[in-house]
Amino acid sequence: MFERLREDINCIFQRDPAARTSFEVLTAYPGLHAVLFHRLAHRLWGADWKWLARIISSLSRWFTGIEIHPGATIGRRFFIDHGMGVVVGETAVIGDDCTLYHGVTLGGTSWQKGKRHPTLENNVVVGAGAKVLGPITIGHGARIGSNAVVVKNVPDGTTVVGVPGRIVKRAETDEEAAKRKAIAEKMGFDAYGTTADMPDPVAHAINCMLDHIHAMDGKMEKMCGAIKSLGAEIGDLELPVLDECEIRSGLDDDLSGEKLETGEKEQGNS
Repeated sequence: MFERLREDINCIFQRDPAARTSFEVLTAYPGLHAVLFHRLAHRLWGADWKWLARIISSLSRWFTGIEIHPGATIGRRFFIDHGMGVVVGETAVIGDDCTLYHGVTLGGTSWQKGKRHPTLENNVVVGAGAKVLGPITIGHGARIGSNAVVVKNVPDGTTVVGVPGRIVKRAETDEEAAKRKAIAEKMGFDAYGTTADMPDPVAHAINCMLDHIHAMDGKMEKMCGAIKSLGAEIGDLELPVLDECEIRSGLDDDLSGEKLETGEKEQGNS
């Protein structure tokens, strides 16, 4: 019991930089209180003391603003940050090291008995206001963006945003990442590194373009090699390099021109 409590407090220190002392976490974190209430209610639910389990769950909701059905199954080191408005349904299953933010709903889409709530595998993070609905599975290490509505299974290691939820970043192999980086450097494109960790649809589209360009580049090299083997001479074409200084000077000229026009207009108005 105390080992589990120590794990819960340590995981809060790891995921919330605002946490200062163990006493503060133990007395002032409603997410931790809700988890402790749920453990008691879940044991009573399993022992067929269902009415008493529901009463404890209702008291927990009154004190913390977090509603967790006593029938839900929750793993170790589960962290609810802020917590107000979180709802976890009866047949929901949450793995180890998962994190939910305020306003998250793990709900059902059917009134039928049986499994009707989502399953979160280990290391899943669900952003504020997100809704994960139905008997679906959110894969290991997946990320659900704030206010997303997810009604389909999510593969491992992916990021989902939007309404309805769509995958904007899938787990990529080291080989795929190396290919994209190589072709980006060849083109003089530098934004890949800044968007690799961001769930940005524009970055996803650019990554798809890089994959396509890499494939076309490989085909062109094979074609040139085949033509050269027939005795033809093909000159090497170098990609143009953008001069950062020239770009900055051009921007400075544009800005100074705008300031000059603005100053002349203000003098004319005066």
